[in-house]
Amino acid sequence: MTRRTFTRALAAAIPLSAAPSVPSYLRGHEKLYARDPRAAATEWFRQARFGLFLHYGLYSILGRHEWVQYREKIPVAEYAKLAGQFHPDRFDADRIAAMAKQAQMHYVTITTRHHDSFCLFRTKETDFNSLNSPANRDLIAEMAKACDRHGLGLCLYYSHGRDWKHPHAPNNDEWGGSARPDYHPPDPAYAYGPNHHLERYLDFMAAQIMELLTQYGPIASIWLDGIATPLSGDRTKFHCDELYRHIRSLQPQVLVSYKQGLLGTEDYLAPEHKGVANSTGKPMEICTTLQKHGWGYVKDDLHLTPDEAMDRLRAAATRRANLLLNTGPLPDGSIHQTDQDTLAELGRRIQKDGYPKENA
Repeated sequence: MTRRTFTRALAAAIPLSAAPSVPSYLRGHEKLYARDPRAAATEWFRQARFGLFLHYGLYSILGRHEWVQYREKIPVAEYAKLAGQFHPDRFDADRIAAMAKQAQMHYVTITTRHHDSFCLFRTKETDFNSLNSPANRDLIAEMAKACDRHGLGLCLYYSHGRDWKHPHAPNNDEWGGSARPDYHPPDPAYAYGPNHHLERYLDFMAAQIMELLTQYGPIASIWLDGIATPLSGDRTKFHCDELYRHIRSLQPQVLVSYKQGLLGTEDYLAPEHKGVANSTGKPMEICTTLQKHGWGYVKDDLHLTPDEAMDRLRAAATRRANLLLNTGPLPDGSIHQTDQDTLAELGRRIQKDGYPKENA
């Protein structure tokens, strides 16, 4: 699908005049939502304070970090075989949403497609997805239903700047050494030189983001990642201004983030760990992880204690930021017991004492 086709299709996808009633996560913001859905979503986000991040995919099977394909230079075809081992038998979206709710979180952000390009959702753009695996499940659909039931916002992580499978994704020649694994000899799955066309990858992404915003009901945020790639060259080649307009046309309340900000027109900043100075007046969310050495599941890794996790929440509050706290589900989709216990304890402390004060 070309971006021109995408533009025509989005006009018919969700007529704004037929917008649904206020999404469940925006209850309490009905009056503002009726006037300005995006303003209502921004107000909700400022008040949300705390969210759950989930990094889950084929890399979870190996348990050696979500960048395992890149770090170990696993050939594209060899890595793709992991899809045949994808059995998320214990991925329970309702239980995850209930866990987040108990922890006093107000939203869930999940990896729909990480840098390895494996998709956890129904897509016509590639067969490299969870429905075309032994799982035969749309995990994003399951998470969307669970979040709606529990009144949580659903934020969709999407790897934009990096893709280690698509033949026309950003390459190392033009976009620096972190765009793709540095294979020797060059991996035959990729297009090179005059045969490489970034526009084809941009069309692929536009079509997939359209799928994410038309298949699962109201989405709280599109959370873009891989910012180092467009920052390493001419970022205008990625047409992000056009992409943002498309996203907002599909769902008027949806917020857009791209880490610390790529264009400056994002709705909120989403830096990692310690955050960044924020003089924009926009909301900020700091993401960090309960594991000490990875976002996706890392076997035998150390995990934060409740005290350490509460320190992260307190530090975010001093920056007037939300905390997006990550857990990497195990290969079977279950949540690490240590992380479950930590989140339950955080919930008890917040219920007793409230969220940390912004001037603490």
